Amino acid sequence: MLNDDFTPMDFVVHILTSFFAMDHEKATRVMLQVHTQGQAECGIYSRDIAETKVRQVNQFAQRNNHPLKCTLEKVE
Repeated sequence: MLNDDFTPMDFVVHILTSFFAMDHEKATRVMLQVHTQGQAECGIYSRDIAETKVRQVNQFAQRNNHPLKCTLEKVE
């Protein structure tokens, strides 16, 4: 997940709890990492599941008028 200057922190926590099954405490830690370091890993998944999660998060953010972006990176 990538940081931007507009998406509210509560919305990011909501995404992390809803789409990545994180509890509120972990979601808050990941959100703060996104905020302070510019990006954070939300999880490691098979390619198909990761692609689906990225698409779902990006569409949900867009539907809610937030510029939040989730990306996919290959793990070696």
